[in-house]
Amino acid sequence: MSNFEDRYWSSQDGLKLHYRDYAGSAAKPPVICLHGLTRNARDFSGLADHLAGQWRVIVPEMRGRGDSAYAKDPATYNPVQYVRDLTLLLDELEIQRFVSIGTSMGGLMNLLMGMMMPDRIVAVVMNDIGPELEREGLDSILDYVGQGRNFPTWMHAARALEETHGPAFPDWTLDDWLSSARRVMTLSSKGRIVFDYDMKIAEPFSEIDWDNQPDMWPAFDVLAKKPMTVVRAEISNLFSAATYEKMLARSPQAEGVIIPRVGHAPMLDEPEAVAAIDRLLAKVT
Repeated sequence: MSNFEDRYWSSQDGLKLHYRDYAGSAAKPPVICLHGLTRNARDFSGLADHLAGQWRVIVPEMRGRGDSAYAKDPATYNPVQYVRDLTLLLDELEIQRFVSIGTSMGGLMNLLMGMMMPDRIVAVVMNDIGPELEREGLDSILDYVGQGRNFPTWMHAARALEETHGPAFPDWTLDDWLSSARRVMTLSSKGRIVFDYDMKIAEPFSEIDWDNQPDMWPAFDVLAKKPMTVVRAEISNLFSAATYEKMLARSPQAEGVIIPRVGHAPMLDEPEAVAAIDRLLAKVT
């Protein structure tokens, strides 16, 4: 039996968007968990189960993922639009203060929210993401996003994930890959196992001039004034050790944690990540 409720809200352009709502203390700011580019609410199931009860945990699925509707215009698959969608949810739920945990693309949303709603974020987790992104990691994402592959069995799906992402998770067992497949894929109406996102999310992502990234350090400096946990995967190819160290140097309240023998991106159910998030939340009132 799940310990969350499936709920929905509407975007300004009329999309029905989904979120998981885990019950918790009404006396504390809720924890908002923001997933990565091709991910969905299932990514945070381990962490949310750990936090639920003490903390209300809300895990929205961005347009085009999971049980959220697909956009008619693929150009709306961008972090600015995701923050606009999320703002409507926060307003609908009358959430004025929250903790934001962002993995990869979700961390980019954190940076945007730092500029757009700085007073609402009380603490932040940046999971394997920062103001500067490494070209190697971006190229890896460009190689697989939007490929539209499908598989006859969960075993085939798991093996395909291992083939693509094996270098990032060298210690994962077959059971880990099967669990990963069930997080990122779903059974289609045709009986095939498919990735649980709109393949068109790849279009705006591939059109970005990644060799001329905008300067996001001013946005980070807004968040740097708040309690922060910066998580880095030890073998990440997207989030460099140099950027990680620079973030910690610019954020006096930040704690850094490195997840050993893991690449992009940690699941945040690793013992090191869970302990660091618990320490961050202990600072939140």
